[in-house]
Amino acid sequence: MQLGSSHHDDFDFPIEKFEMMLKTNEILFFDATEFENIIGHYIDSGRLALAKKALKLALDQHPKSVNLLLMKAELFSFEDKFEKAMDLLESLKSLEPNNEEIYILIANIYSKQDLHLDAIKILKESLNFADDLLEIHSIMGMEYMFLEDFENAKQSYIKCLENDESDSTALYNIIYCFDFLNQNEEAIQFLKSFLDRQPYCEVAWHQLGKIYFENNLFDNALEAFEYAIISDEYFIGAYLEKGKVLERLKRYKDAIECYVLTLQIDDPTAFAYLRIGKCFLKLNEPEKALKHYKKALHEDPLLDKVWLALSDYHVKIKDYKKALYYINKAINIDEENVLYWKHFAIINLELDNIKDSALGFKKSLELGNYELETWITRLDILIELKHFKDALQTLKQAEVFFTDFAELEYRYAGVYFELGDYKNSKLHYNKAMQLNIHYNFVLNDLFPSFKLD
Repeated sequence: MQLGSSHHDDFDFPIEKFEMMLKTNEILFFDATEFENIIGHYIDSGRLALAKKALKLALDQHPKSVNLLLMKAELFSFEDKFEKAMDLLESLKSLEPNNEEIYILIANIYSKQDLHLDAIKILKESLNFADDLLEIHSIMGMEYMFLEDFENAKQSYIKCLENDESDSTALYNIIYCFDFLNQNEEAIQFLKSFLDRQPYCEVAWHQLGKIYFENNLFDNALEAFEYAIISDEYFIGAYLEKGKVLERLKRYKDAIECYVLTLQIDDPTAFAYLRIGKCFLKLNEPEKALKHYKKALHEDPLLDKVWLALSDYHVKIKDYKKALYYINKAINIDEENVLYWKHFAIINLELDNIKDSALGFKKSLELGNYELETWITRLDILIELKHFKDALQTLKQAEVFFTDFAELEYRYAGVYFELGDYKNSKLHYNKAMQLNIHYNFVLNDLFPSFKLD
């Protein structure tokens, strides 16, 4: 019988024997360990009804087995029967006060009820006698993360690393905490100290390189990623990050070599093909760029950044119709992306699709692109369309972010003029002239009939 998970392969016979017993209604004997494995198998595969049936038979045969009773509490917890689970665990705790599994289960139940401080408290109790300190500190770290107490979470994961320096999950979590706390310099010092003890830890070199990269220390980042590759020549992530650094250093041919290596080490990825395409574009080899963009699409047609790259490529060669086709593809994948809507707006402007361009700028603003240029472009489109009421509403929204800007005040004056509100038109015109007389050309360009007595 082939089981769903390889780590149960040693227990084929007990499970097969148990399932045969269910079919024949014959009661067979299993020792407690066999029952634990059978129940664990059903829990892992999500077959809780069979797990409960096995547990009932197990407790009939081994009513005092603490491990089986712990499994009963775990099943109560799965079904959100927290009170029953806690009652059972408290009784077990009085029998075996130094059993760390009891404390872990209690902490898990507290956590499921968002009682993270209670979970931490019970876990701290278990530290006095627990054998597996790494597991306790790891769970505590996660509870602190739930509370967004990243300083204490970091300390818990550091203790995990002190117990096992090969624990890469703890290392990743420590760096995540440093990052959240904006402790870049501290993170660098921590990783350097760790690498003094573990000089061939590819994860530590990789994380150090990423911090250097984010702080624009590209030469340091490059060195760190090279050490990560020396530590593990098949570390795809290090090659990709090294490629990104080389791009920043304008070493595009070297970057391409890095990305090509990832294609040789493992299955090709859309990301690698995309980056290769971008490098070829920088090297002024557009045909090779286009070829690799298409390879990226073949690998992953849902990678929206590829559609964006194709759109940008066609903008550069002034083929705006194809550029619009490709940016629409990107928007269909991620319609909440501000950048895509801005590109959509600009491309439509080039095609004289004024209404669609206005829609694109409107979506950009709704999604949080509050640059002055975006407001101005949308305003000018609305003015060109003679949608003066919409333009006035947009001006009021823009003013929240850009108060006392001559570019807006002149447009206010013109819009109020077109709406026949000459009093407000004059007020804004005077204010605009005081702010910057040189922007006066705006009125001539956008409102040629503008004239105040």
